[in-house]
Amino acid sequence: MKFRRLFWFDARRIGALAAPLILTQLAQVALTTTDIVMMGMLGPREIAAGGLALTIFNQLRTMGAGLVTGTGNLVAFANGQHDRSQIMRLVRASFALSTLAALAFALLLLCVEKPLIWLGQEPAVARQTALYLAAAAPGMLPCLWFQSLRQYTVGMRKPGPLLAITVASVVANVVLDYALMVGRFGFPALGLTGIAYATSGVYLLSFVAMLVVVRRRVELAEHLSLAAWRADAQALARTWQMGLPIAATYGSEAAFFTVLTLVIGTLGTNALAAQTIVNQVIYIVFMISVGLSHAASISVSHACSQNDYRGARRLGYTGLALGVGAMLIVALPYLIAPARVLSLFLDRGAASNGDVLRLATGLLTIAALLQLFDCSQNIGVGILRGLGDVKSSFRISIVGYWLIGLPVAWSVGVRLGYGIYGIWIGLALGLAATAVMLLRQFECRLSALTHQTSAGQR
Repeated sequence: MKFRRLFWFDARRIGALAAPLILTQLAQVALTTTDIVMMGMLGPREIAAGGLALTIFNQLRTMGAGLVTGTGNLVAFANGQHDRSQIMRLVRASFALSTLAALAFALLLLCVEKPLIWLGQEPAVARQTALYLAAAAPGMLPCLWFQSLRQYTVGMRKPGPLLAITVASVVANVVLDYALMVGRFGFPALGLTGIAYATSGVYLLSFVAMLVVVRRRVELAEHLSLAAWRADAQALARTWQMGLPIAATYGSEAAFFTVLTLVIGTLGTNALAAQTIVNQVIYIVFMISVGLSHAASISVSHACSQNDYRGARRLGYTGLALGVGAMLIVALPYLIAPARVLSLFLDRGAASNGDVLRLATGLLTIAALLQLFDCSQNIGVGILRGLGDVKSSFRISIVGYWLIGLPVAWSVGVRLGYGIYGIWIGLALGLAATAVMLLRQFECRLSALTHQTSAGQR
């Protein structure tokens, strides 16, 4: 009975923080989802090129977000110790790092066409991808600034304004996507590139709206400082030292998906289109685990600031249990009604979409199992970060993704000829191996911290 009471107490504690984060993540991913739905209106080639562009953009955006994700944990720890001046210094450092990262990534997005052709992508698809990314590049700066603000509010356990702003941005994105794609409301018809311009504009509007809301909340405004040029060396070093391994871990995972997407692109336009659609489906569901991972991570950090390592263990595994339960529920529609899941992205009646739908339906069956492993490894990264261990996650991701997942995906999918299904089997195995190793490291790290605290008390 005591265990049950503690579980539900911790579940409510994590859920109270996770709920707005999950809803915000789902609303945020709705931006790319509406983009892909719009691309589907243009045809298989456009959805293949646009999907490849989104994969590359998200690869860099994810690394940039990872660079400032540690801000939330550092702010939570400083807030637990009531160190107000430290919070402001951490916020400045976060904005400095996000600005530098965004500028570097924007330049990289302008230089992708020839590398894509070298990697075996169709020249026409590579060209459309490059044009999309050139229009998307300016949006990287406000996108990462928004992430810095977001981590600050999450660290303060006051993420409220995120949801309303993100929902509004989805509505704006739908309108601008349609207007710039087909030419409405006085805008030119820009096709696929118009979708990228629309999303860049929405990133800017989202950041401005978030900044206005945060400045109006007294408990948040008093610690907020965007003066990145005034960031001090110590705060920069702490944020960098924690953020770099997180960015590398997130980047390793995103690169794993990116490389496999490029391999699938060599199998043809239909395979790449199916990959784009199903990857977006699981990406939507992945936002549940992202919200739970952040909430569990912040909760573990707060427990550690009080030297409550037994509570940290409970909170970590409670977050994992909530994530696995959610993934099991979401997997049911994949197995029972895959056609309905996919109908949002493609017209089942169009003859040109037949092969894409066939491939995507098979992938959904694999995805039902894959997302369990994906959720577990993501929460594993979060709860390890809550303990202050960000380096182990990167090392583990290298082994799980690159030394296990990728070789299996290549061997089964390409060498043995099982195509896109074989590649996804390798993807699932890599995620499963990573999850197991992360949770084992969580236990080892907790034991070490408990021992250190007991020795210090003696």
